Amino acid sequence: MSETPTNTLQYRSDGREDAPVLVLGPSLGTTWHMWDRQIPELSRSWRVVRFDLPGHGGAPALPAASVAELGDRLLATLDELGVQRFGYAGCALGGAIGLDLALRAPQRVASLALVATSPRFGTADEFRQRGVIVRTNGLEPMARSAPEQWFTPAFAGAQPAIVDWAVQMVRTTDPGCYIAACEALAVFDVREALGRIGVPALVLVGADDRVTGPAEARTLVAGIADARLAVVPGASHLAPVEQPAAVTELLTGHFAEIVHDSTGALNAPVVPPVSAPVLPAGETAPAPAGGEDQEPRPDPYETGIKLRRELLGDARVDAALADDFGSDLQNLVTRFAWGEVWSRDGLDRRTRSAVTLAALVAGGHHEALADHTRAALRSGLTPDELREILLQTAVYCGLPAAESALKVVGRVVTEETTPQA
Repeated sequence: MSETPTNTLQYRSDGREDAPVLVLGPSLGTTWHMWDRQIPELSRSWRVVRFDLPGHGGAPALPAASVAELGDRLLATLDELGVQRFGYAGCALGGAIGLDLALRAPQRVASLALVATSPRFGTADEFRQRGVIVRTNGLEPMARSAPEQWFTPAFAGAQPAIVDWAVQMVRTTDPGCYIAACEALAVFDVREALGRIGVPALVLVGADDRVTGPAEARTLVAGIADARLAVVPGASHLAPVEQPAAVTELLTGHFAEIVHDSTGALNAPVVPPVSAPVLPAGETAPAPAGGEDQEPRPDPYETGIKLRRELLGDARVDAALADDFGSDLQNLVTRFAWGEVWSRDGLDRRTRSAVTLAALVAGGHHEALADHTRAALRSGLTPDELREILLQTAVYCGLPAAESALKVVGRVVTEETTPQA
């Protein structure tokens, strides 16, 4: 295990240091130990580098805001190890990191294996609600549901020790890092970019995976030019744990070309990013045509609709926009309220949500209060903080207003924070 600076990831290396490098990325809620049963075979031919996600497996609790940031931290880790080119295999969120690297740093990735991976994981609403549930209830609901999400019933029944291990992995994850990973997956979408992936890709999926199953795998195969599909029988989401021999054989066959590559591709120098030309001291670049204002101002509507969907959810925004009679008003709300005011830097989202809730209680606007209670939970306010806001409004807006609001807020909090059975 390594000391982990803030811009790198906790890692472990197995195998000869002079061997070709194979990087293994974990799924959300797991640690590098999910690959333990592949290591004896893989480390015979490769230097296997495994990493933990932030806040997982005892790694420093330094949340990453996006899949791309996780990819950048991984590249910084590999830079410290002197690794330039590498093969990469990742499961679920780990697979998303592989897709991101293949798109943004193709000169680094020699070959790719995507396990239980999708170019778009579910819906943004699903992952944001998962974050709300964890913020409210901790990770226990996710830990309890992990076995049925990750394993087939037959395997879970026959392997109680592995089930207990899986539950403990989730329980010991840092909640803030888990929530940040959910937010990262909520906005991850590379469906339109798959055609730009130019490395060989193995798309591996458990036949019984109900999280990211064969349908998502086929989307990857259809979009990536040099991709082949492998469906593993008797496996669910964590196929490397449930069917280790089959997964190891598939990975070994796919990455064999790295071992036998005689072109020096894995040792080729990293191509530096293109940068602006360096000007001699004292000189300045000529101003481009179009005036001093270099960056065009973002369209308030596009900014607003993105934020509105993020905080209220696609279903509610779609329902509002479907009303042709009210389209002009909805345009005004999106452009002015969300694109101009909510998007300003002067207050953070939590504060704006608190102010908005107080104003809606004072005005008795209960329908909007329900929507903005959901927005407040997604902005990071907890149910306890919502109770405090209602107490404050009771003093300054009146007890009847606060009592009526309490029914609305309580109903929405229950809906949004109750884990699914």
